[in-house]
Amino acid sequence: MLTLQNMIYNSILNTAVLSWVAAQLLKFVFTLVFTGKADKERLLGAGGMPSSHSAMVCSLAIAVARSEGLRSAAFAISFVFACVVMYDAMGVRRQAGEQAKIINKMRVKNSDEALEISENEMDESAADSAQQCDDKELKEII
Repeated sequence: MLTLQNMIYNSILNTAVLSWVAAQLLKFVFTLVFTGKADKERLLGAGGMPSSHSAMVCSLAIAVARSEGLRSAAFAISFVFACVVMYDAMGVRRQAGEQAKIINKMRVKNSDEALEISENEMDESAADSAQQCDDKELKEII
């Protein structure tokens, strides 16, 4: 029980988790405002902006830096971890969007044939350039 209490009162952990929650809530609100739909998938689902994974690891690194200092091993580990997560997210986002574009083109080209990939077109909005990903990550840090 003491271990759970320690986790609940861990300000660094709380900062990271609250950043994830805030990003998920923002996704829901943005979807509601821009599409008029209350998409519950945006509350827990992965993908979209802001990136809850990136928000979580960025806030983790910042909280560790403020608590332990920039010269600490804990900050070095959290910083490298954040860089890896954001770099990977950028690559996955770009590739998923590119694949969605190709699949959607295949659907249109073969629309008279029985090409049943999915009822809906795939989401191409994930196809961000490296600069767009960098800009989004910077906004998440701020």
